[in-house]
Amino acid sequence: MDTLFQVLKLLGSLGLFLYGMTLMSEGLQKVAGDKMRSILAAMTSTSLKRILTGLFITSIIQSSSATTVMVVSFVNAGLLSLTQSIGVIMGANIGTTVTAWIVTLLGFKMDISAISIPLVGLGFALMMFKSKKRKSLGEFIMGFALLFLGLAFLKDSVPDLQSTPEVFEFLKEWTSYGFWSTIFFVGIGTLLTIILQSSSATMALVLVMSSYGWLPFEAAAAMVLGENIGTTITANLAAIVANVSARRAALAHSLFNVTGVIWVLIFYRPILSGVSFVVTSLFGEDPFLSSGATLYGISMLHSLFNITNTLLLVWFTPLIVKTVTYIIKPPKGEETFRLKFIQSGPLSTSELSLTQAKHEIVNFATLGKRQFTYAREAVIECDKENDKGAFDRLIAKLEHYEDVIDKVEIEIAKYLNKISEGELSEEGGRRLQSMYRIISEIESIGDSGLNIAQILKRKKNQKVFFNEHIQQNVFAMLDLLDEAFRIMINNLELGYTKIHNIDSAEELELEINNKRTSLKDCHPGNLENKTYGYLEGIHYMDIIEECEKAGDYMINVSEAVMQIKL
Repeated sequence: MDTLFQVLKLLGSLGLFLYGMTLMSEGLQKVAGDKMRSILAAMTSTSLKRILTGLFITSIIQSSSATTVMVVSFVNAGLLSLTQSIGVIMGANIGTTVTAWIVTLLGFKMDISAISIPLVGLGFALMMFKSKKRKSLGEFIMGFALLFLGLAFLKDSVPDLQSTPEVFEFLKEWTSYGFWSTIFFVGIGTLLTIILQSSSATMALVLVMSSYGWLPFEAAAAMVLGENIGTTITANLAAIVANVSARRAALAHSLFNVTGVIWVLIFYRPILSGVSFVVTSLFGEDPFLSSGATLYGISMLHSLFNITNTLLLVWFTPLIVKTVTYIIKPPKGEETFRLKFIQSGPLSTSELSLTQAKHEIVNFATLGKRQFTYAREAVIECDKENDKGAFDRLIAKLEHYEDVIDKVEIEIAKYLNKISEGELSEEGGRRLQSMYRIISEIESIGDSGLNIAQILKRKKNQKVFFNEHIQQNVFAMLDLLDEAFRIMINNLELGYTKIHNIDSAEELELEINNKRTSLKDCHPGNLENKTYGYLEGIHYMDIIEECEKAGDYMINVSEAVMQIKL
């Protein structure tokens, strides 16, 4: 019974530590959420800046897993290239070492748990405010307190080796197999991190066990190496439902960390000796001899491993890109009809998720543009007497695209609904409302494309043919729509911060309206002059009306983008 209680106490302490880490990380992400987009938008081709970005973000949100999952989502959303993502992940690996030093210096060398309860009170008080930033700051303070409270309980839950000699004998047996013992503890560290889904929790366990003498420095160091492998699993899980680029980014993270562990294991003894020399020089104690110095040794190894691994492998980034690209090949055939950017689900903050939604909406708009490309081809094929099969295939594509557009609108709307459940800034709220309007207008563009398909079907069934006069006017109207699509998609890509006016969109919409009015005014005279017949005129005017409607929907999209800036 005592053993069961001890195990439950250990699990509860670990759970409190993990909950504190999660709460602290989420609170910081909410506070920093508005700035994350600008930080990532500032990414350049410089490897140093990529690494510093990953280091900075991970140091802020105190979670390398959160950073790597975020990076996978950004690659999935087209915000980062594969090459850029690898640099950010390298920086995130260095950033996660900050957590280990915080736990080592504050959790073991200072008694932060003594002020944890007052900090919980302060955090709770801040969470009572209406201000979202103060609430998020309260979450961070409360998470910080619970993290160190959990660590204190964790230390109390682990018995001293003097009171449990059987554990000492068990560990002594597993540390007596030389290099195979090292491999065994690497595996334990990997497995623990996979189970706990937190490299910080594994690090805390290793630090606690080392402080009580459960683990010698060699075994603890091996578990730290294993933790660096296990932490890559989170990103790979997030990438399962993502696109090819995102899966490659996750695999690159694994390849980077596993390669690092391999070369460290090859030079394991000399590297540990070097860490021992540095720790002894800085802190006056040898981690091989002192359990207190082992804490510094573990944190030092963690830092040196990630820094050195980054400095070595950053030069091989192109090779890593080629390797993961070779391993993960795109599926055969073009993946035209699926969500490309929001399959990973909302990011940890609503503000960041809006950027992901924006890219999906741009892709959504390109579907509408592609539908009208097929509409143009259908107009041409409709007047050919012999090849009815080509026309039928084009009509089927137009109908299929409209069905896809309807489904994509629903999926984006569901995603926006999930975002709305989180906390948004005032501008974020305006962006969300505009996005609802934008996807509705794009869906209406798809309806116009379907209506044109139905007009052409009726025309074909009635064996009505357009003469050159009608064809030229229809193509002139479609040319204007092509330009309107270009401007609309450009406004969506630039939004929601760079677009200052929509003069070009308004001018083109006016041109479309004037073209429709001019053709409509000429219609009676053309019938009277027998430029074309009555039936041809009906189908002709119906197509022109649908084109004009599509132009109206496009200007509505640009106006919705502008509405955000008001």
